[in-house]
Amino acid sequence: MTSALAIHDGVAVIALDNPPVNGLSHALRCSIVDAVAEVNLNENIVAAVLIGAALPFSGGADITEFGTPKSWEQPDLVAVIEAVEASAKPVVAAIAGVALGGGLELALGCHARVALRNARVGLPEVKLGLLPGAGGTQRLPRLVGVETALDLITSGRLLPAGAAELKGMFAALVEPDEDLLEVASSIARSVARSGELPSISSLPPAQPRPEIFDAARARLSGSGERYPALPEIIAAVEAATVLDFAAGMEVEKAAFKRLIETDVSKALRHGFLAERRASHVREIGADVGVRRLDTAAVIGAGLMGTGIAQCLAAAGIEVTLLETSEQATVRSEKSVDDVLGRAVAKGRLTAKQAEAQKALIRWTTDYGDLRNVDIAIEAVFESLEAKRAVFEELDRNLRPGAILASNTSTLDLNAIAAFTQRPADVVGTHFFSPANVMRLLEVVRGDRTAPDVVKTAMQFGRRIGKVSVLSGVCDGFIGNRMVEEYFRQAMFLVEEGALPFEVDEALEEFGFSMGPFKVADLAGLDIGWSIRKRRAQERPDMPYSPVLDGLCEQGRFGQKTKAGVYLYADGRTAVRDPEVERSIAAFSQSQNIARREISKSEIVDRCVLALVNEGAKILEEGIAQRASDIDVVYLAGYGFPDFRGGPMFHADSVGLDKVVERMTVFERLQTRDPAFWRPAPLLQHLVSTHSNFADWTNRSAMENL
Repeated sequence: MTSALAIHDGVAVIALDNPPVNGLSHALRCSIVDAVAEVNLNENIVAAVLIGAALPFSGGADITEFGTPKSWEQPDLVAVIEAVEASAKPVVAAIAGVALGGGLELALGCHARVALRNARVGLPEVKLGLLPGAGGTQRLPRLVGVETALDLITSGRLLPAGAAELKGMFAALVEPDEDLLEVASSIARSVARSGELPSISSLPPAQPRPEIFDAARARLSGSGERYPALPEIIAAVEAATVLDFAAGMEVEKAAFKRLIETDVSKALRHGFLAERRASHVREIGADVGVRRLDTAAVIGAGLMGTGIAQCLAAAGIEVTLLETSEQATVRSEKSVDDVLGRAVAKGRLTAKQAEAQKALIRWTTDYGDLRNVDIAIEAVFESLEAKRAVFEELDRNLRPGAILASNTSTLDLNAIAAFTQRPADVVGTHFFSPANVMRLLEVVRGDRTAPDVVKTAMQFGRRIGKVSVLSGVCDGFIGNRMVEEYFRQAMFLVEEGALPFEVDEALEEFGFSMGPFKVADLAGLDIGWSIRKRRAQERPDMPYSPVLDGLCEQGRFGQKTKAGVYLYADGRTAVRDPEVERSIAAFSQSQNIARREISKSEIVDRCVLALVNEGAKILEEGIAQRASDIDVVYLAGYGFPDFRGGPMFHADSVGLDKVVERMTVFERLQTRDPAFWRPAPLLQHLVSTHSNFADWTNRSAMENL
């Protein structure tokens, strides 16, 4: 786990070697302690440098060990840091890439730190529902001040080593073209010659402004219930200002042990690991290569296509954006300028960076200009005939081996692939709007999509900063197929007695970033209306509520028309419309539906368990590889509360037997589509075998090894 010690002019190099991010596993922790002991025993060594072996310094604790005996097995990280700090010979941390979480805590335990100026550091444990558990809450305030420490630990944000807030953390900042190890070794010798071994833990308690902790608690008021790590972090940092180091460490240790057992931390850790797993396609091995993707085209310069082009340009990929009219290209270019201008105004980009991104996008109306691109992404109107026209042109114009991708959100990818003479090169890349902001990318594998195209598309998603999740072909794929059932229940609830604002409020209190009716207004009510009309022809047996159709017939399509389910006088803020609520009551009466009072718990369960039941069907059909992949789709693309871990994890947490009991109640209650509430066969099987979705995923993974 660490390379054998190499000695250069009296300085030992302790190289951390645990790919891919030098996670501080039990084995690596043992090897660090052994290496420090060897340094102290060797008379030829005067100091040591701790550095990543051609890797980042350390991404922190090995999260796969959380909740297992390995996480507490000695030496734990606290013991490792104590061994480093107690070394009779100076140990200097040399940071390249990242030093995150436990990795930064390890560096803070060294006698000095040196970093590449562009290395990133931070304590992001709050994103896992935790606080730093190896001295971060005690050492960081003593080194950079309480306000900076509180901000970094409660936000979990990462900073470049050269950030002003981190002044004093590093003995030296090294430019990317300089030799990090050489600079660190020189500083290690200098510390050794001084005869003093500076340690952060020996510094006196930090002294903040008196009101800082009250202000922090006020700022985070209301978040503590959903994210219990936040008040624990404030209390631990406060301890660093009034207690000695050892007593402060006891406060931190106790808080960490409490937090790691919370449902919130378990859910957040599940989401983190699920994201990592989602990128792996089970039956595509390391022997399958990937295709070159250096240049791209996007067909369709509307809101979605322009957003996709911006996303690619931000990743350094040259993009040709094709539209059929000059007016559309002018609108698209203005949209790019507006987005980049706002990013510069907010300090997210420099003017030079914005110019560089804009320079990577060019507009055209000629398919001939796409001849040599490596991937073309179609982003035109959601109609098979519109897709046919585009894919026939791409088939004629693109070079052999280029990937033909469709951004379709619901249509049959196999039918789209059949429009070409190269169905093996066709894949779905379903972006979420706005494409330059939303993190999710559903990669859709058709029946004839080549394995190397699937692997390339999954890696492409990561390259452009997306979370890639693989889906098979079905109407709506994973996300939209499930959300259709969620919206159907929301509309049935409104027919039966709830008002739209009550449905939205209940689901927002559950933790969704927006309720379903606000989402519908944001996306455009005409989109759902179009789907319902298509469904009426394709699946006349599938009940839908027409409760919103009257609004669409009036041209009330949501935010874009300043009226939908809600009114939007300022174009953004949803305001209840009494007229809409009266029309809903009148609709129920016209359908002889006796309206009743509906509790928040019924609203939440009907909508969320609709996701679960449909998700079980998707798993059974092999549309999704894993239950955790479904969770990733909903966490990254649909605003599902992260502190609940996703719909499938949430169902496991509630207990699948209780889920099925609740569904049985809904089958009796609902008049429109009671058959939907018959549990999916997989769900019934899991309950009968006293199992859950996590068990099923793990068993499926073993069967595919």
